[in-house]
Amino acid sequence: METFRRDVPQGKLEGSCDPRFGELAREFERNFLERGELGASVCVSVQGKTVVDMWGGTARRRDEVPWTRDTVSIVYSCTKGMTALCAHMLASRGQLDLDAPVAEYWPEFARNGKERATVRMLLDHSVGLPAYRTQLRADGCVDWDYMVETLASEAPFWEPGTRNGYHMLNFGWTVGEIVRRVSGKSLGTFFREQVAQPLGADFWIGTPEEIESRVAPMSAYKPSEGDMTGEFLQAVASDLSSIPSLSLFNTGGFDANSRACHAAEIGGAGGISNARALARIYGPLACGGSLHGVKLVEADHIPRMSEVAVATQRDATLLIPTRFSLGYMKSMDNRRRPFGDKDSAILSSAAFGHVGAGGSIGFADPVEGLSFGYTMNRMGPGVMLNARGQALVDAAYRALGYRTNVSGVWTR
Repeated sequence: METFRRDVPQGKLEGSCDPRFGELAREFERNFLERGELGASVCVSVQGKTVVDMWGGTARRRDEVPWTRDTVSIVYSCTKGMTALCAHMLASRGQLDLDAPVAEYWPEFARNGKERATVRMLLDHSVGLPAYRTQLRADGCVDWDYMVETLASEAPFWEPGTRNGYHMLNFGWTVGEIVRRVSGKSLGTFFREQVAQPLGADFWIGTPEEIESRVAPMSAYKPSEGDMTGEFLQAVASDLSSIPSLSLFNTGGFDANSRACHAAEIGGAGGISNARALARIYGPLACGGSLHGVKLVEADHIPRMSEVAVATQRDATLLIPTRFSLGYMKSMDNRRRPFGDKDSAILSSAAFGHVGAGGSIGFADPVEGLSFGYTMNRMGPGVMLNARGQALVDAAYRALGYRTNVSGVWTR
């Protein structure tokens, strides 16, 4: 590992990098010089060995606070990967049957057309609850019982299992409630005790007050003149009763920079972390389920987490082609769509993980033993990767000998 230090207009970049991943270090610097990065971290491990660990820029622009080694930020839907992991750990231990009816664990859920819904449908975004029709109260998202009780009484937007649509915030309450019912512990408690603490990972679903001083607030993406408005944003603006609009605006007051939301266990988008923790948690999943004495799942459970479960040409929420395994995103290539949104996240065919709105990502590649994390505090366009995160992912795969992603996945 070589020491990495650079000065950029946003502050200092620091860390270390294996010379083989020098291109990734250069792309990290370019993110600040050319792609509008404010503050960020990136970490890569291969076969359990850290080969990249870099951070820098500005954490809080108003106070000119630098992004340091231990800075954390909200990682939006990267949190879904952690919520799904908790469910898979219970399944791997034989405590949760992924093919069982949800009603077996959560009887109140089985009403208004959801009686035949299965746990698998919660994980693959096909259960039909991508948004709430009920107008939520302003502080609803920080009240777990209120959110899950309201969700249980909702009618699905489609017959469960017949199509899929990305469950933005709701994934955290559907899958998270199953974790709570089966384990007897809240989602955040189970995750902390069974995942974060054993791995020494600085990832929180329900962030303590003492961590707050290290949290970098998020800056929203500001569209530039001439930016294309895709179908998703058109639907958000034109039809307030649409799934896209309800998913974004009927959230019970979710605010990424709110202390109340940081403290709440919002398993669909409220996790707080950095790249090092993401790479550390995905490390065992990249290495057969266990790493450095910590077992998350049995090795034969990894394919249940990594294989494509649903794929569609038109996601009911995002209105683009999407591909999911049980709880995780697979490589999605919409770069060449002739119209509408072009949100993409190009990985290898083996990789599975999750992006966060604005561009963060964590994933595992079991073929390469690769685990990857990238977080930032200035959002980019869309809900998938943008040029900043994709450039880092691309450089990581090239360092491992991959040649091209023209097919929609990275290949040798």
